[in-house]
Amino acid sequence: MGVAEHVTTGKYWDEEIETLPRSQLESLQLEKLKIHLDFAYRHSPYYKAAFDAAGVRPEQLNRLSDLRAFPFVNKQVERERQLASPMLGDMLAVPERDVVFVSASSGSTGVPTLSPFTSKDFETFQNNQARLFWAVGMRPEDRYVHALNFTLFVGGPDVIGAQKLGALCFWAGTVPSDRLLFIMKEFQPTVTWTTPSYAWHLGETARAHGIDPATDLGIRKIIVAGEPGGSIPATRAAIERIWNAQLYDFYGISDIYGACAGMCEARDGLHLVEDDILLEVLDPATLEPVPDGTPGEMVLTTLTKAARPMIRFRTGDIITADHTRCTCGRTHVRIKVIGRIDDMFIINGVNVFPSDVEFVIRSIPGLTGEFRITVTDQKHLSRYSLEVERGESTESDASLIERILHDAKTRLGVRPKEVSILDPHTLPRSTHKAKRVIDLRKKS
Repeated sequence: MGVAEHVTTGKYWDEEIETLPRSQLESLQLEKLKIHLDFAYRHSPYYKAAFDAAGVRPEQLNRLSDLRAFPFVNKQVERERQLASPMLGDMLAVPERDVVFVSASSGSTGVPTLSPFTSKDFETFQNNQARLFWAVGMRPEDRYVHALNFTLFVGGPDVIGAQKLGALCFWAGTVPSDRLLFIMKEFQPTVTWTTPSYAWHLGETARAHGIDPATDLGIRKIIVAGEPGGSIPATRAAIERIWNAQLYDFYGISDIYGACAGMCEARDGLHLVEDDILLEVLDPATLEPVPDGTPGEMVLTTLTKAARPMIRFRTGDIITADHTRCTCGRTHVRIKVIGRIDDMFIINGVNVFPSDVEFVIRSIPGLTGEFRITVTDQKHLSRYSLEVERGESTESDASLIERILHDAKTRLGVRPKEVSILDPHTLPRSTHKAKRVIDLRKKS
């Protein structure tokens, strides 16, 4: 469906789907899931073998909960199947000639993990992006600068979703900061999309060049993704103060689609596009479902993606879910991303995520907000240290350290063993996803 074919002036991109009562939405999911499982079983060599090995058949699915009998897949399976049957792997469910686009994510093997799309898959992808853009308030009169990487990155084509709703688009990509600031100052775009770390860094860079992002640039909405920062109130508020703009968080994953969940005007969680993706939130240890509000691993199942169906994909992301109707009127589940399982570390039996530390650091005035965590072993126990940067504060180092220790104990339940106060701009800035954890523990 092209731009001219989709005309809407209301609150929703697709009001019928976005406000569908939960019972009807789940009936729609069940109908699509039955077709999708059957398609995967008949057309993907991997899924036929995996389902047969697990003793399950698509026709056994009569309720959404029946999906629990089907096997999981994860990033390791994805890599193994691609290496076993280059180049797109035997999870593929269509002939290669039907694949029109691939994105890629890096892997420990050094071989990019490819995510294939048919023409219809790609159209669905872009319609989802348009829906998410519309929910944050982007309209045809907006000017949008896309500041995400285009090189094999699934976030690159998201710009087409903005064009689909009629916005004027600048395909900037990951150009140097001074070039991006030139584009913003010269052409006054109203919306941009980047990572939380880079939104922060770009604002600092602008000020260093004598540009006030709040008054000299036209940005009124900032979309961020790739890190939990956009859903951390202190981080969101700090970036909004720099830019005098509203910040909205998106979630995307190359193994499924690009962005597949995003904030609405209420900014109380990210709406998942549930007519296209089925969500499970499971205890990572028991793999049993957890109730709304309880942290668990996000497991996603595609409902329409033909090139490579993803059935029960373990994302490794820890989230909470809320299935109640949002104040915006949308019924699709809202998720809040806490962090990744592989970024989590355990101190005295307490699970600590970098996002928890970020909340503490960015809630304390007098710090720049940048930080770095170092995790070490000490007498067979894990300990963590913090490095932070002094901002515009007359408070002594000792006083700042005491506040950090107190707030960390209150928020996290465990204090760092050491806190170092550094000069401003000592810690590295990132133009993509920030790496804030250094793990020095001995690996067995």
